[in-house]
Amino acid sequence: MPSLRSRALSAALIAAGRRRRFGSAEAVRTRVAESARRPASHLPPRSLGRVAEISRTFVGAWPVYDVAPRGTEPTSQVLYVHGGGYIGELVRPHWAMIRTLVTQAGARVVVPAYILAPRGTADRTVPVAADLLSGLIAAGGAGGTVLIGDSAGAGLALAAAQRLRDRTGAQPSRIVLISPWLDVTMSHPDQAGIEAADPLLARPGLREAGRLYAGTLAADDPRVSPLRGSFGGLAPLTVFTGTRDVLSTDSRELLRRARAEGTEVEFHEEAGLPHVYPLLPVPEGRAARERIVELVRATAEL
Repeated sequence: MPSLRSRALSAALIAAGRRRRFGSAEAVRTRVAESARRPASHLPPRSLGRVAEISRTFVGAWPVYDVAPRGTEPTSQVLYVHGGGYIGELVRPHWAMIRTLVTQAGARVVVPAYILAPRGTADRTVPVAADLLSGLIAAGGAGGTVLIGDSAGAGLALAAAQRLRDRTGAQPSRIVLISPWLDVTMSHPDQAGIEAADPLLARPGLREAGRLYAGTLAADDPRVSPLRGSFGGLAPLTVFTGTRDVLSTDSRELLRRARAEGTEVEFHEEAGLPHVYPLLPVPEGRAARERIVELVRATAEL
């Protein structure tokens, strides 16, 4: 049974019409056009600078933020890949999670503001993300490297890990996927029933966002939909999903396929919780964040 606060938040999201953002292909195209005219900011909130040292570099055309504990040495490092359906920038819930990783896990967090679709497509984006991950792993430093992604960012993170495995065999210490979007075809037969209860997402708009991200690639290409790739040889996975998330089918399929290929999976599914609940200000979200902090801290002991 979800907490009272979780139920109230889901009701508020429905009342606010948040799902309309992905309610149709036209809604997504309108949003993309508006973003092209007036790009959203991906800058970190000023409050983060009070507890963290923040710098910015560029990897190709990508701004990449480096966020580290203020006054202390980091004990591990995280590559955090944000969600937003491949068409949305970093927003406050992402930065709040990053703040938690810095202040509670003592981690250095590297945050790419990758180019969004339709300019940023999978054939261009996945190789850059893989290169960034490879560089962090090779640089080493204190502790290990944890790869974390939420929603579309989790799909990009997994695709990057698969590409790096195929290229060199290298992997981070752990991969954490928060409500991952892993198959942009949105073709799982169970999604229709789940969609009716989802307060945030709808299939028509997700399909269009996936089409824009795919570019010239097929929607079922593993670079676009890493659920269609292979899972052997990947780092241990931790997955968080909720049953009121139309994308929960991706997490369940990942669990089945990854374990069948011998990859370790720690799986958390919360009844009645919506998309990206670990980023939300609810008790279940706080518990998920605490577990993620534990996992990041554990890499410092490797």
